[in-house]
Amino acid sequence: MIGLINGAFITSLRLVPFIVTLGMLGIARGAAKWMAGSQKIDAHITRVNELMARSQQPSWLLTAPGVWLMLLLAVVMAVVLRYTVFGRHVFAIGSNEATARLCGIRTKRTKIIIYALSGLFCGLSGVMEFSRLTVGDPTVAVGLELDIIASVVIGGGSLSGGQGSILGSMIGVFIMAFLRNGCTMMGWPNYIQEIIIGFIIIVAVSLDQIRYRRDT
Repeated sequence: MIGLINGAFITSLRLVPFIVTLGMLGIARGAAKWMAGSQKIDAHITRVNELMARSQQPSWLLTAPGVWLMLLLAVVMAVVLRYTVFGRHVFAIGSNEATARLCGIRTKRTKIIIYALSGLFCGLSGVMEFSRLTVGDPTVAVGLELDIIASVVIGGGSLSGGQGSILGSMIGVFIMAFLRNGCTMMGWPNYIQEIIIGFIIIVAVSLDQIRYRRDT
């Protein structure tokens, strides 16, 4: 629903996507804190708790079911983006929306679908985070959006649009996770981690802009 609202605002009012999604982030986070009374929520034990469980049942799964779910959805979306008309439309709109519209692509409808899918996957990631923590915490993942941006750019995605892949984004996510875990294992304080991550974001965005200007 939040993805649909974002898509509707962006397409109908022609607002800047980054501003709309950032504003909605604040609204949703504030609403979550209000609904939870700024406290963690202990939910009843259900099958959801097993999504990211460390001990798997059955044992032949080898890792948490949520990991397999992530890999399955990654493969599905990679196929969709590469081999379907919808996927071609997504890249066309990202490259040049005006040209895509002149080519007959229904840009507004496609963008709304894109934001709705994004909202769906963000909701699913929230459920998996709940399973990992075993509680609902409205204050978790604050600042994680910067890591996500850096992961996508490191993985070959472009802030200008029209470039990127599911595999590249996943590789970027793993690199960021390794950096976070590595800093923790080294015993470095949190501010050192923030400095390193901030530096990586600046370098990644700079390289993206250099690549974009070279291609154009």
